Amino acid sequence: MQVGRIVGYAVATVKHPSYQGWRLLLVQMLGTDDKPDGEPILALDRLGAGVGDRVIVCNDGAEARALVGAKNSPARWFVMGLADR
Repeated sequence: MQVGRIVGYAVATVKHPSYQGWRLLLVQMLGTDDKPDGEPILALDRLGAGVGDRVIVCNDGAEARALVGAKNSPARWFVMGLADR
């Protein structure tokens, strides 16, 4: 699990069928000092996070595939919570 900030959305006219119904978010990971850490990643979301929100993301690919219901899904990252701060 890591903390990140939503910096944007991704829109795809063609995407993997397992992504149907999921929003694709660009998440900038944050370091311990709340400064950007690395390149933004693409994460699946069903919690309704918006740009500027702090989120808790997980990179458990097996759990991401279980969430979307497809063992062959390319899903890796997903938003698992909204951070209070």
